[in-house]
Amino acid sequence: MSDAIKHECGIAMIRLLKPLSYYQEKYGTPYYGVNKLYLLMEKQHNRGQDGAGIATIKFDVKPGNRYISRYRAMGSTAVADIFEYVQKKFAAVNKAYPEQSKDPQWLKDNVSFTGEVLLGHLRYGTHGKNSIESCHPFLRQNNWMTRNLVVAGNFNMTNVDELLQQLYDLGQHPKEQADTVTVLEKIGHFLDEENQELFDQAKKEGYSNIEISSQIGKNLDVSKILTRSAKTWDGGYTIAGIFGHGDAFVMRDPAGIRPAFYYQDEEVLVVASERPVIQTAFNIPLGSVQEIKPGHALIAKKDGTITQEMFREPAIQKSCSFERIYFSRGSDADIYKERKALGKLLCPQVLNAVQHDIKNTVFSFIPNTAEVSYYGMMEGVQEYVRRHQKEVLLQRADKISDKELDDMLSIQPRFEKLNVKDAKLRTFITQDADRQDMVQHVYDTTYGIVRDHEDTIVAIDDSIVRGTTLKQSILTILDRLNPKKIVIVSSAPQIRYPDCYGIDMSRMGEFVAFEAAISLLKQRGLAHIIEDVYQKCLASLTKPKDEVDNYVKAIYEPFEAQEISDEIARIIKPHHLNAEVEVIFQTLENLHIACPNHLGDWYFSGDYPTPGGNKVVNRAFMNWMEGKNIRAYFSSN
Repeated sequence: MSDAIKHECGIAMIRLLKPLSYYQEKYGTPYYGVNKLYLLMEKQHNRGQDGAGIATIKFDVKPGNRYISRYRAMGSTAVADIFEYVQKKFAAVNKAYPEQSKDPQWLKDNVSFTGEVLLGHLRYGTHGKNSIESCHPFLRQNNWMTRNLVVAGNFNMTNVDELLQQLYDLGQHPKEQADTVTVLEKIGHFLDEENQELFDQAKKEGYSNIEISSQIGKNLDVSKILTRSAKTWDGGYTIAGIFGHGDAFVMRDPAGIRPAFYYQDEEVLVVASERPVIQTAFNIPLGSVQEIKPGHALIAKKDGTITQEMFREPAIQKSCSFERIYFSRGSDADIYKERKALGKLLCPQVLNAVQHDIKNTVFSFIPNTAEVSYYGMMEGVQEYVRRHQKEVLLQRADKISDKELDDMLSIQPRFEKLNVKDAKLRTFITQDADRQDMVQHVYDTTYGIVRDHEDTIVAIDDSIVRGTTLKQSILTILDRLNPKKIVIVSSAPQIRYPDCYGIDMSRMGEFVAFEAAISLLKQRGLAHIIEDVYQKCLASLTKPKDEVDNYVKAIYEPFEAQEISDEIARIIKPHHLNAEVEVIFQTLENLHIACPNHLGDWYFSGDYPTPGGNKVVNRAFMNWMEGKNIRAYFSSN
């Protein structure tokens, strides 16, 4: 993606199903769980550049000894920093106690991060703050083991204000307005209630207080706690949690917006945000990894019982299509095929744009994430050439000359790597003019490939959000090659609406498609629509969220998609550019053909999967009208 956006946190959870001594004997290390957690997190590094954290829980620790360990770090090297910290602890123990360090039970009794349940989180901040306090996992601590709670997740809630009010009504006083706090405290509240109910029942049955602790851990109804906690949540989420005594869970929102995959055998239960990382870390085949069902929680009791239980009635599944287009690693077998399909399905539009002139067209891509879509486009163009050659040769009534035959068979699409993404330049330059000049050099190009004023360049990107990098860098660099025309192709449809479920796309003014629609409204004497939409958004503030529509759709309704694409081309074309510029976007129909199981397209269509989404898009439009450069929702991810 030329316009980088922050997005999608990542989670990793491991539940060891055998005693630690088992892994020592089979794999030669008592640190099996920690090593695998590191792999899962490092392989999901794409999901978090702002920070990371891990937490572990030990089973059956004697009173007075620590059983919860946690460590968090900030920055793009957070994963490496965390595991370097942990490994140094292990190395120090191995040096000081060489004999005992071979004993898994001794390690568990004396060394942190040697527990049976391990939870990791990678953070991409969609919240203004970026501090160590914002990094997951979060802890809710208590002297009662079964009241301790560790939580980490990939989520945004659209109704944080409503959830905060519910906490106030319960008598709580949260320290900040953030969705992580509301989730932690909501689960914590019902965890406390479940503890109290089980305590009272056990007391009636004559158990001592010491016996009651064990009874609570055994009988804790995790599904009930999650069902009560999530009753009013509106958002996209995959939330992982561990209770202090060892029960663990991973829950997925009813529409399946956020991803969650798991694998289970007799040794381990593992959960991650992406499928290939589980395959790689545990060397297992594709079919062994399953998805957690929407509206369900994968629950691992301390006794090793693992179930998948419904906590909310599943809605129409609207899994995030941006995961397939851009966010998730392309090493997933299905994602790879889908990205190729996205490129291939664009071929009819691309061929029309170049008037089917293959000889005078150079096909390329904007690195790095558009490469797989480029392969799909290559396949489509090559298939067109073969069909064209076959049709011409078969339809000739007269004898074809050797030269004509050679000319026809010599038609060969020109696929070249024209864009090269250099290492990011340091941003110590503060003057805007100088900074913009530096931005122009983030990308470089390959010279000597394009014929001056004869060739058309077709460059595919996976999506276009703001269009800033295209305008400030890519188009200018490509124009140095003196092409006749530059066609920018987006494998995603036009991004028209904000996301509110985890992606950092929440300000209307950041979308070049929105800018284009506003420009067209003003050009064509339809500016009154802008004010009409604003008034409808204002009036909706007092309505229940279930009665609120996405009024911002009216901004786009007067125009065909092609009209907006043409206006985008005008907006992103620098004044000094010599080449003609055309912009092509994927259609919604083809997006769904390529990604049939991930129909979440609200950022393209405006059809939000939860009622809170409509409130967020309307609020985002109001913020734009009022000149407020703020997000339309609270978040701490």
